[in-house]
Amino acid sequence: MGRLTKKMVFGGKLFDLCVERHRFPNGCLVDLEVVKHPGAVLIVPFLSGDKIVLIKQYRPVIHSYVWELPAGTLGKGEPPLGCAKRELREEIGYSAKVWKKIGLIYPAPGYTTEKIIIFRAHKLKKVETEQQDDEIISLSVFTGKEIGKLLSSREIVDAKTICALKLSGII
Repeated sequence: MGRLTKKMVFGGKLFDLCVERHRFPNGCLVDLEVVKHPGAVLIVPFLSGDKIVLIKQYRPVIHSYVWELPAGTLGKGEPPLGCAKRELREEIGYSAKVWKKIGLIYPAPGYTTEKIIIFRAHKLKKVETEQQDDEIISLSVFTGKEIGKLLSSREIVDAKTICALKLSGII
């Protein structure tokens, strides 16, 4: 059972694409296209009580702005909490005094190894934003009730954000 062979098809700066031959538990042999991803973090930033910072970020792949929670890809050898602290500073211009890991998700286990580790961040302090040139981001603060309305009206469609809001107890 498991992977029998692996062939690299594409190596990029964010991920690699491989074709892997797998033997399933029932004996079936299948060639799978697998996106090898270094993993990511996602942060639920609590300003106070149930006030959460959401970002509206332009996502060029879908040609649209999307409401999301701050998130980012792990650097090589970077610990998840270190990545979370960096992303919070880069994307929304805050640092946090209190951090708590609340779970992890596999956003698309049918074709990628990506694992997203989710943190809650509390006791936020404003710092200088360090957004990258390819990040078009604005931020807004919402209560849990307002986030519920955004979900009901289908204005939040980002799967990782929806999962994190559930794991954090906001919805």
